[in-house]
Formats: sequence, structure tokens, C-alpha cells
Amino acid sequence: MMEKLNMVIGAFFSEVGTGLIREISNFDPNVESISKTLKFSSNWEEKNFADSVKIIKNYSYSLPITEDNNDSIKLLRNLKSLLVDKRNFMLRLLENPILLEHDNFTNMFMGNFSFTEELENRESLSSLSASDYEHLSLDIERVYSYLIYEWLQYMEHMMNNYPYLFSLAMRTNPFDPKAQVEIKN
Repeated sequence: MMEKLNMVIGAFFSEVGTGLIREISNFDPNVESISKTLKFSSNWEEKNFADSVKIIKNYSYSLPITEDNNDSIKLLRNLKSLLVDKRNFMLRLLENPILLEHDNFTNMFMGNFSFTEELENRESLSSLSASDYEHLSLDIERVYSYLIYEWLQYMEHMMNNYPYLFSLAMRTNPFDPKAQVEIKN
């Protein structure tokens, strides 16, 4: 059953999760402080993942979304587009009863749905109140923290069980600006 669950988790990260992480981390003003921790390599062991989990659990997820910041508005629009475009895919994943067996992933998944609804139900993302931007900041921070944690868990699973998928994950790591999918000599 865990193997099937990890297949569902892998599908989520392939279709939606890694893109979400990339979008949000590009906006994160403090991402440098965790990027080094999240740039895994073929030399990594379970201890490296455990150390990284400790660091990200203590990380200050502060994503200041404000109306006077054009990057904030761009981020909200990009996230809305991505999440709304992938809604049917996520709904199909939600139909899988195995998903309910993993509480942390289910919480992350439901946080994504809630955030999608928040974004979709606003006519304009560029003229909200300061309180509304603050609310959306908290939603993004919650989604981001769950995403990173679940992503790390999944990366460790791939390292232990699917080294060829782990190799691709290293070459597409959203926290490594130098990551290149093409293998260079």
C-alpha cells in the first residue's frame, strides 16, 4: 500500500508540486538559507534527509505578499494559473482512497485545494486589502511548508527505492538554481 501511495505522491510532484515549490521559492526572500540544505546529491544518506527535515521545520516561512510589490501580484497570478489549470488532475488524485492513509500528505493536499479556492474566488489579485494580502501570505506559507516537507520525504523514498528517478530529481531540484536536466560530461 505504501508503494501505491508513493506513486500517487510522485504523480502529484511531477504534475503540480515541484512547479509550486519552484514558483514560491523564487519569491522567498530567505530561500538562500535553506537552499544549501535542500540541494541533495547522490552522496546523500538518510541522515542528510533527517537533518534537512529538522532545518525546514524550524525555518521561518515568511512570504510578504503586499499590494505595492509587483512580484507579489505576479506570484499570486502564477499560482492561481497553475493551481486552477491542475485542479482536475488534483481532483482525480483525491479520488484515490490510498491518499487518505497519509495524514501529512492529505493535509498538504487539502491546503492546496483551500488555497486554490481562495485565489479563484477573488476577481482581482491586484487590488485587495492589506488584510487580505496578509491572509494570502499565511496561506502560501502554510502550503509552502507542507510542500517542502512532503517533497523531502518523497525525495528520500526515491533515493532509497528508485535511484534513476532520484537522479532526475537532483537535476530538476527547485532549490538548485544550477540544476540542469541534461547530463553534462
